[in-house]
This record gives sequence, C-alpha cells and structure tokens, in this order.
Amino acid sequence: MRIFILLSLTLVFLYSSLAGQELPFHKGVNLTNWFQSPGARSVQFTKYTKKDFENIKSLGCDVIRLPINLHYMTDGAPNYTLDPLFLEFLDEAVTWAEEVDIALILDNHTFDPSEATSPEVGDILEKVWAQMAEHYKSRFDKLYYELLNEPHGIDASLWNDIQGDVINTIRQYDDQHTIIVGPANFNSFHLLADMPIYEDDNLIYTFHFYDPFIFTHQGASWVEPSMVDLGGIPFPYEASEMPGVPDAIKGSWIEDAYNRYDEEGALNKVHELIDIAAAFQEQNDVVLFCGEFGVLMNNSGQEDRVYWYDEVRKYLEAKSIAWTSWDYHGGFGIFEKGSNGLFDHDLNVDLLRALGFDVPEQTEYIQKPDSVGMPYYTDFVEQHISSQVYSDGGTVDFYSAEMPNNDSYCLNWYGAEQYHSITFDFVPNRDLSELVADDYVVEFFVRSTESTVPVDIRFLDTKTGDDDHPWRMRYTLSTELMGNDRYWHHVRIPLTEFTEQGSWDDGEWFNPEGKFDWSAIDKFELVSEHEAFGEGRIWIDNLVLTNTDTAQILETGQWEEAITPIAGDSWNEKVVVYPNPTKDVLYLKIPGKGAYDCKIINLQGQVAYHQTISPQQTIDIRHLPSGCYAVLLRPEHSEKLIKNRIIKF
Repeated sequence: MRIFILLSLTLVFLYSSLAGQELPFHKGVNLTNWFQSPGARSVQFTKYTKKDFENIKSLGCDVIRLPINLHYMTDGAPNYTLDPLFLEFLDEAVTWAEEVDIALILDNHTFDPSEATSPEVGDILEKVWAQMAEHYKSRFDKLYYELLNEPHGIDASLWNDIQGDVINTIRQYDDQHTIIVGPANFNSFHLLADMPIYEDDNLIYTFHFYDPFIFTHQGASWVEPSMVDLGGIPFPYEASEMPGVPDAIKGSWIEDAYNRYDEEGALNKVHELIDIAAAFQEQNDVVLFCGEFGVLMNNSGQEDRVYWYDEVRKYLEAKSIAWTSWDYHGGFGIFEKGSNGLFDHDLNVDLLRALGFDVPEQTEYIQKPDSVGMPYYTDFVEQHISSQVYSDGGTVDFYSAEMPNNDSYCLNWYGAEQYHSITFDFVPNRDLSELVADDYVVEFFVRSTESTVPVDIRFLDTKTGDDDHPWRMRYTLSTELMGNDRYWHHVRIPLTEFTEQGSWDDGEWFNPEGKFDWSAIDKFELVSEHEAFGEGRIWIDNLVLTNTDTAQILETGQWEEAITPIAGDSWNEKVVVYPNPTKDVLYLKIPGKGAYDCKIINLQGQVAYHQTISPQQTIDIRHLPSGCYAVLLRPEHSEKLIKNRIIKF
C-alpha cells in the first residue's frame, strides 16, 4: 500500500512538472486603470514607467496583464481605426516589457458589467484586432493578444463562433503571437466545457475566479444591489463571525448567497470549483490561465483575505494553471489599504507572501518639506500625480497638438459647465511650506479665445479629521491675464499671492478660518468656478512650480481653426467650426451676412441635423451617437457646396 501511494504521488508530481514546463508564463499581476480610459487622450501615460515593470518583475512575476479599453482607443464606427496616440503609448509599454523581459498580455478590456456584450461585437473585434496584429506582428514573442475580457449577456455558442472568427482574422496578419481565448458569462469556468477546442494550436484558454462572491466582493459598489454595507464576511465560513444581513441586500440574490455561505464559504468548495477548470485543461490537453482572481480590500479582514489568496494561489499552481492577480494598485491590489501605494514603503507584505511573491525591503515613508519645485504638466501629467477630470459635458484633451508652446502637446479645455475642474492629486501629499517662504511661483503658458471666462487655479490641503476640512487657497485668472486673443501668454503667480477661499466639504460650504496648511497639500486644481465656458476655449502648457524665470514664448502664432475649402473651390474666406471633437454644441463662424443651409450627415450619408443658420451661430445638438460626421454648408437657395468639414462626436 505504501508503495502504491508513493508511486501515485510520483506520477502526480511528474504530470504537474511537465504541465508547468508547457506554461509560457506562470504568475503576475493586472496593471489596471492605466489604459482603461475613455480614449487615448485621457490616458495618463506617466502613471507607470519602465521602473514599475522592473519592480513588478522583482516580485518574481514573469507576466503583466494590461487591461485596455481597446474599442475606445479608436475613432469609432464604422472603421474603428486605432488612434496613433494610443499606439505611441502602447508601443512604449511593449518596449519596456521587452527590455525588462517580462511577458505582456494586451487584454481587450472594453467592458461594462452592466451592459450585455453586443451580438454584433464580432465586427468591432475583427477590425481592432486586425490592426493590432498587423502593428505588433514583428514584436517580441512574449506579447499576447487577449480577445475580449468577460463577454456576458451573449449566447455562449454565438460568442464561441465570434471568437473563432476573430482568431482567423488575426492569423491573416500574425501567425506567431499566442492568442488568449475565454468563455462567455464573464469568463466563467463553468462554461469552459462549452467552448470548442479551436483548430489553432497557439492558444491559451482563460477563466476568472472570484468565489465565494460575497466574500471576494463585500464592499463593492458596482454590484446590483450594492454590497457597500456588507462587510466582515469571514473566510472560511465561521458561524460565530458572520455579520448580520444589511437591509440593502435583503430579498436579493446576494442574500441567497449569504444563506448558502456555510457551504460555499468552505475551502473544499473553492477547490471543487477550481477543479472544474483543471478538468477542462487535462481533458483537452490545453494551456489554462486564470486571468483574474482577488478579494476587494474595502470590507474584508486582512487575515481572511491573505488566507484566501494563499489557498487559491497554491491550488492553481498545484493544477498547473498560470495566473495574474487582480490587481496591482486598486481595490484588489497588493498595497496596504489607504496607503500611497509606494513600492518601497506600502506593499502588503503578508499578501505578497500569500501570493508566493518575493518581498522587497520596506521602509517607513517620512514626508519632508519640498526643497525644489516640480512640473505638474509638460507634455504629460507628471509622475506621482493622479489626474482626474470632474465634468458636466466639458472636454479636456491632455495631448492637444494645436500649436503647443513647448514640445509636442498642450492641454486643451473647452465646453466646461460651472464648477468643472481638472485635478492634479499629489501621491503622496506635498509639503510646500518652504517653497512659499522661498518665493516660488506657479508658472505656465495660457492661450484662450475671445469668449473665454475667468477661471480659478487653487491648492487644496489635506482633511485630517472630522473637525477639519479640505481648505482652499486660490488665485483667479482674469480674462486680461489670459489675453483672450488666441496667442500664448506667460503667467507667473507667486504662492504668496494665493488667498484662502474656504472649503466645500460633504455638501456644505465653510467660510475661510485661516486654517489652510501649506505643509499638507493634497491637490492642485483648475476650476471653472465663476461660470460655464460657453464657447470659450483654454490651452495650458508647461505648468510648473518653480523659482526660476527662464521660460519663453516659443510659439508666437495665433491659433485659428480654419476650414480648408474643398478641392477646386474658389471660396477663400475662412469658416470656423469648433470644438472638434464635440459632444452637444457646435459653433460656426461664417463670413458674410446671408443665411446658410447646414446639414450634418453621418458617414453612411444619413442626415442627422438640418437647419438654416446665420453667421456666427451656435448649434445646440443633443444625443447624436458618437462617430464621425460631415458638416455641409451651402449659401441659401444655392446648389454650390462651399465647405465640407469632418467632425467627431
């Protein structure tokens, strides 16, 4: 009997070793909230650098899964042409991965859990992946294509067919790189068995694992109904430690899962579920990859969370299943809850050990007063700054190529409603007290149109407790200071000239009390504090905190969006149509005094808008679908087309 047991264990070990050798990678993380943006022009590219790739590899990782809102990185229907700016950014990330020698999964994460995957998604997938494959076919062999994250609300057999078609499309351009495919219903392991084994032999099959759900997602706000009030669920199940049922989930499927938690919260149940995926791998002789697994840290206990990761990770590895945890920074991340997320100071050491990662030395972060200035925005929002845009219809383009004063890009802002803000959140917070004393200034270049209104720039300090507020120190940029003439103007504002404004906190306004703290600066903001922008536009370039005065106006031209007449047309006067891209409102500046026939049509020739307009008229258009349109202008009662301007909604 002992000999039989020994032989069995030897065979199991041998199988596991052989399977493990077939894995092209083994363990890593998801690098989230980087390319998961509404478009290339809102990607904060400097959020991560090559150093971050090196740091991740130093943990013992050999793969990074990079979620990308791929469909949003295009010009939309009908062609879904990839934005060159997106490819510029992604090329750099691919280069870092190659130089660091770590596998990189390009994960098409165009994903909304509340919306079902369209049955027509195949058309988009084939277009974007044909371009991706053509572009990356010659790059390093540790680059992987993941077709679509968590398809759901779509018939499984239909999704399987669509996925097969996309595989074939990619292979028309790239027969080298491995493709990652997965089942419907949010990449559920339950549906792995319903997938075909595609004829392509250069595939990896993927699934996600978040069981038991009420443990891994306690505190989640995006679940329906919300699980924000659910917390303290233990793992494994322990009756004496179970919290009560919050009112918000009573009568829902979440309460049903709560009532079954004595069974579903058991470790052996977790193993049984992973066995479903492992059986698919063994029976079909394919390579299997768990692309996501994790526990939200919001309401879960540290010890239980660490225990779950340890057990799930070890069982995946015992079954020769490669994995990337969800995520690096973020609610499921590997940094301490509420920390600055600094690699040298804030890693969750116990969690790293549970994941089998190498643990780098950690030291306590000690904030010191800044002794030198720093850039906030040059061509990019700078490192250690998190940018956010709080918008009601406004648009911010961080990479405008419209006559920047320095280098390649400037920041362009238009369409803002009142109180719209662009926020630069310092991570970690900054101590500017010495810089105030040393006469530092906020310096930048600004350009604006004739109708631009005053805006505020301001610092916010850190709220330290219930009896404190995030106090503001502001300076108002007048129209005279900005010029409002479409030329660049050099602006320098000493920190000593900012004045305390007060605080808006938890829906209530607090007048200034002289409590603003320059030693605990949380944010810097640009704000449409006084009124909506209307037709006004603002550009900002080279926004820095400095004590030098060496910056110069390099771009001396005047910005003007002019429309080039169509080929062969003798019409020489300029017609202005802006903003472009737009959302709801177009401004048309037309020379002369007569009326014009204006049509806006989509690229299929369908008229979306038709009206007679006068010179210098604003067109208020609501609810046009996103995409490209042509603006056609003719003098009234004339058949002669004088302008044809392509715009993007």
